Amino acid sequence: MSLRQWSRDLGLGFRFAFAGGREGWIRTLLTAVGVGLGVALLLLTTAIPNALAARHDRESARSDLLFNQTEPKKGDDTLLIANAGTTFREMDVRGRVLEPEGPHAPVPPGLDELPGVDEMVVSPALKRLLESDEGKLLRDRLPQKIVGTIGESGLIGSQELAFYRGGEGLAARLDDGVARLERFGDPLPSSERMDPVLLLLVLVVFVVLLMPVGVFVATAVRFGGERRDRRLAALRLVGSDSRMTRRVAAGEAMAGALLGLVFGTGFFLIGRQWAGSVEVFRFSAFPSYLNPSPLLALLVAVAVPAAAVLVTQFALRGVVIEPLGVVRTSRPARRRLWWRLLLPFAGLALLYPMIGNGREAGEFNQYLVTGGVLLLLVGVTALLPWIVEAVVARLGAGAVSWQLAVRRLQLSSGSAARMVNGIAVAVAGAIALQMLFAGVEEDYTESTGKDLTRAQMQVGVPAGLSLDAARARFEATAGVTRVYGFSEGMLDNRLTDPDRFTQVAVGDCGSLRELAALPSCRDGDVFVLEGADYDTEGPALARPGSMLYFDPPSGDESTPIAWAVPKDIKRARSIVDPTGTRRGGVLLTPSALPREAATAVPGQLYLRLDESVPDAREHVRNTAADIDPFAEPMTWVSSKQNNRFTAIRSGLFVGATCVLLLIGASLLVSQLEQLRERRKLLSSLVAFGTRRRTLSLSVLWQTAVPIALGLALACAVGLTLGTVLLKMTDTAVRVDWMSVLAMTGMGAAVVLAVTLLSLPPLLRLMRPDGLRTE
Repeated sequence: MSLRQWSRDLGLGFRFAFAGGREGWIRTLLTAVGVGLGVALLLLTTAIPNALAARHDRESARSDLLFNQTEPKKGDDTLLIANAGTTFREMDVRGRVLEPEGPHAPVPPGLDELPGVDEMVVSPALKRLLESDEGKLLRDRLPQKIVGTIGESGLIGSQELAFYRGGEGLAARLDDGVARLERFGDPLPSSERMDPVLLLLVLVVFVVLLMPVGVFVATAVRFGGERRDRRLAALRLVGSDSRMTRRVAAGEAMAGALLGLVFGTGFFLIGRQWAGSVEVFRFSAFPSYLNPSPLLALLVAVAVPAAAVLVTQFALRGVVIEPLGVVRTSRPARRRLWWRLLLPFAGLALLYPMIGNGREAGEFNQYLVTGGVLLLLVGVTALLPWIVEAVVARLGAGAVSWQLAVRRLQLSSGSAARMVNGIAVAVAGAIALQMLFAGVEEDYTESTGKDLTRAQMQVGVPAGLSLDAARARFEATAGVTRVYGFSEGMLDNRLTDPDRFTQVAVGDCGSLRELAALPSCRDGDVFVLEGADYDTEGPALARPGSMLYFDPPSGDESTPIAWAVPKDIKRARSIVDPTGTRRGGVLLTPSALPREAATAVPGQLYLRLDESVPDAREHVRNTAADIDPFAEPMTWVSSKQNNRFTAIRSGLFVGATCVLLLIGASLLVSQLEQLRERRKLLSSLVAFGTRRRTLSLSVLWQTAVPIALGLALACAVGLTLGTVLLKMTDTAVRVDWMSVLAMTGMGAAVVLAVTLLSLPPLLRLMRPDGLRTE
């Protein structure tokens, strides 16, 4: 067949798409909107690698950490820098204090010049927060004058909270949280390889998030299928053969897909600008980050029209278009099951060799994993039409609304299945991912051992401030119910056995009882601990009358501070302290500590909070900042997670949010398209006396039955895939049924919301003027 014939027939399809009057334009626009939503998300996906690379480059360019680097000597081109970051209502605030040592000191990215003393340059998001009523407590902590904003080149996200402020006297704290720089930026690229299990999570996340997009694009190009087939029948009546009608149909689908590419590009550009003003799960980006890879964008531009043509040809394989009508109006042939089962079984076959090898870097095959997961999820789209057809064929009588819905489903079960295919795929993938995340979470979660019933925050006491004075400040802070603390250091016997050392803790009797079961206690007592989890040298070193030495924090070995162990030293049994360990060593009450050793035992305070007091933690942080501008109280948590694992999970939530928005929008467009095609039928039923309530319920049943079947299939496939993925990582299989119910409930909620949004257009379509024919 000549290229000229193909071009002519495709061009005729284009004319049908754009020259069919109002009806044709509405049909084409609906297709374009459906395709465009999918294209926008695909373009967003192609932009993710560039966005991650841009964030990494920005982070590296502003890096001020001197790992594996030699600190430069003081010069006119050096800068003193200290970390002054803080936390505000669980939001991290990146902060640095800068003090130039010469006129040519380096300036961090995003700043034109260094701020002066008591001046501050902040990110736009932090400036908005500080100027709002919500940020009043944070403004008390950061009272410096705002003299500018950090430029985009100095931030990793549009909503990042960050500041630079000028300082003085930092040289006195050099090597004590203060570093010297001659430039910003990390010259050493990270060479850490990703854990195979984390790589598996990344691959599955991408496949699960993109599969629903592909399903919706394939569904969108089939909008108006029944009307299109009747037009093609008319084309057969004027002399075209079946091959020509298929080429014309392909041209019409391609026209909608190409217009969808234009719409998708527009949606993406709008979303790209909008992305710069939002933060999702603490992730934000600048619009400049979201630049799709040219090669991947070209792949989308080619794949979407090609997919439109292939899907249209595949849809027409079971339709006989004759000059006098379309045979689809009669009862269609039953769908075959055997080939539909081949897809999920082929997916399982690809995944089977990976069972038990998901943790071995050399054995991990990402192509088998990707292919296997794809086939399993595609199997959902293949099995669902057969299941819907088989079930609705057996549904019996009921109310009028039920009968209308069942009869409609029996006549067009394929359309109903296509509408919920994307939901089913998304839910199946979400269940599998939830099982995988829950199964391996323990491997990437470490218990801190801290007892949150005894303390919720910990604060270091700066040098030069007594423990009692600091404790009094915090006891007067709103939301603090109890404060206890210790001055902690090290003791050794450097004259006779310098390699042996033990801990020492200094505190009042009430505080020491948090560490040990004391027989009795009064100021001046000294105790040696027994039964420690570690540091068991205490009883051997702290013998009555022996001489021990305090180890100064600076490590100055030339000036040891001697201390004679008193002859009346008492023994005490160590208990589990608030940090979750049984510590060893020596306990001293305040008057037993030599005055000259006070600087050798820096203090730590442990705070118990009244959680009912609003912003109790913020009041603590403000008090700490008032005592020491560089202090950042530690908030205790029961466990902490691997940063990469947490980042992947956050990425899943961001992607799932975008996919759910796409699912909702695409379902709404699909629902409106189906209602529009049945406009005359609905108007006729109303004209014959059918109640609007009955028709509304029938539409609800038409949506509820396929979605119930789709969610049941999604649960089965999701549980199967989740089990296989857990077997691959050699993890015990267990099902969190609450998460499974949550995933299915979210899918059902999206469909319910779409159905409710479609009711107003449905009521308008029931008007008698729907019977008008032009």
